[in-house]
Amino acid sequence: MDLSAHPPGVPAGADADLVDGLAALSRALVGITAHTLATLDVEVTLSQYRTIVVLASRGPVRTVDLAAALHVHPSTVTRTCDRLERRGLVARHQGATDRRVSWLILTESGKSLVGEVMRRRTAQIRELVRTPEAAAARSLAELVEALAVASGEPSERQWWHRWEHCTDLTPTSAAG
Repeated sequence: MDLSAHPPGVPAGADADLVDGLAALSRALVGITAHTLATLDVEVTLSQYRTIVVLASRGPVRTVDLAAALHVHPSTVTRTCDRLERRGLVARHQGATDRRVSWLILTESGKSLVGEVMRRRTAQIRELVRTPEAAAARSLAELVEALAVASGEPSERQWWHRWEHCTDLTPTSAAG
């Protein structure tokens, strides 16, 4: 099975280069966010961070609405927000007219964390945009791939090749 260019069942098309570049760039951006969280030495997972990012842009929200925005079950949001509340990043408030409804909002600490991660992430993205590889790109697809590669992320083609061999006992060539 040759998956070195595309995942199974995904045909190559006119937009293949752009889609491949965006897939690689999305991995890079997740990596940048994870690295930023690690440098801040906070005990927040990526899914918890995503929760507080959504709260920063939409809050205050009801649990059910946050679950819909995150595409998860409300019980998942409840458990996630329980942890975030214990860390002082999220607060719950009961509705004034219906005490069964719980409204979720960021605390000042949660707001500060999101702001700091966003500032640091933006600075890292700015550095990627200023690389010679990004400046040399002649198309959107080339720019997106250049940004991913400049971040240290393998191209989509390389990633699928490495994925194909990730269970092999012998290492494969990094160029492959």
